[in-house]
Amino acid sequence: MYFKTLEPAFYDTDALGHVNNTRLPAWFEWARNDLFRVFVPDLDPRKWPLIMARIEVDFLAELQYGQPVEIRTWLSRLGGSSFTVTQEAWQSGVCGARGHCVLVQFDHHAKQSLPIEGELRATLVSHVHEHTDSAELDVPALRAAARALGTHSAASEGSVPA
Repeated sequence: MYFKTLEPAFYDTDALGHVNNTRLPAWFEWARNDLFRVFVPDLDPRKWPLIMARIEVDFLAELQYGQPVEIRTWLSRLGGSSFTVTQEAWQSGVCGARGHCVLVQFDHHAKQSLPIEGELRATLVSHVHEHTDSAELDVPALRAAARALGTHSAASEGSVPA
């Protein structure tokens, strides 16, 4: 499991005073960078072996300006050439949003999917938790393990997508 913490900016809010729903897909994409590094360590888009097949976000509670948000990211399904990334945005002990993204390993020149095999598959298996709700997981233990592996971080100033 990957963890990223960010501080919502004032521009992330809308006229209703809470974080705008358009921000969550951007935050979730930003939080997938650690997972993307499994495929492309330097995040060079010319080497990109993935395409997005599906994305969905459920809004469960309001997220507010002025309080940190923790994004939890894990694989909830690993198939032959595709996988599902589940993500949650937590603030003050409440899950504000949950999203699922299906990514496919893809050869952009041949225009076809590629199997997930070998060392890549073994690495991805270590991030699979077959739950779609992190409340079902031992999050403190996973957070400690993520810190030990370097997959728990906070956003630096200006690093969250605008």
